[in-house]
Amino acid sequence: MESVVISSMRKIIFAWGLCTLLVASAWSQTVNENLANLEKYQEELPFFQELITGAQYPEPPRNYDGFPYFSTRSFEKGGLTINRVFYPDVPLLYDIRYDQVITFHPLFSQKLLINPAKIDGFVLEDGSEFRQLSGNEDYLYDKNGFYEIIASGSMELVSKHYKVDKPARELGDYVGYYIEYEDFFLVKGDQFFPVKRKKDAIKLLQVEKKGIRENLTRNRIYFNQNRRNYLKALLQLATQSETL
Repeated sequence: MESVVISSMRKIIFAWGLCTLLVASAWSQTVNENLANLEKYQEELPFFQELITGAQYPEPPRNYDGFPYFSTRSFEKGGLTINRVFYPDVPLLYDIRYDQVITFHPLFSQKLLINPAKIDGFVLEDGSEFRQLSGNEDYLYDKNGFYEIIASGSMELVSKHYKVDKPARELGDYVGYYIEYEDFFLVKGDQFFPVKRKKDAIKLLQVEKKGIRENLTRNRIYFNQNRRNYLKALLQLATQSETL
């Protein structure tokens, strides 16, 4: 009887020891992973202290059709200029609903807002370049002042991307959806000139109709079909004309 009791106790002690070993091993692995992340975080701590406000980014509602970001709902590696210092390979998301730039905390994997007052500009993975510009504060969607830089010449061609949320028209899985807009501006110094019609740009850039016919119309570049391409071509034509 005593040998049976001793045998049972040995089994219990062995099982307890095995569980303890497994838990300790798992805990050790977690600690090692956290330490690796912590080392990375501490290594880049000055950078993160420089760029974040500390506020966690509130997730957009899931019961909306679409997403409030520029082109993708996933983080992509971009470049960020903070106080005139450029940081490459930064995970970025650009919320064009609120004009906010977002990164994530490497240790806690949280989405964090980047202080817009410190951002000079940023570049997304697809090459889209944005800068914070001043001078257009009366424009309704200026918000934090981030504009895409499309082309430069005698003036600068920029655009403002933004999304507006709307309530769903019918009952279903979603209570709302997003509509995306892009407004174009020609900029000279700190002066913004909105371009809503073709003749606005032609007048501002002082391009002759003959040049437009020969360089744009002949190449089937039309304002109503693709405003971005038309304005880029028009700005290039105006800049070339100035150098002649």
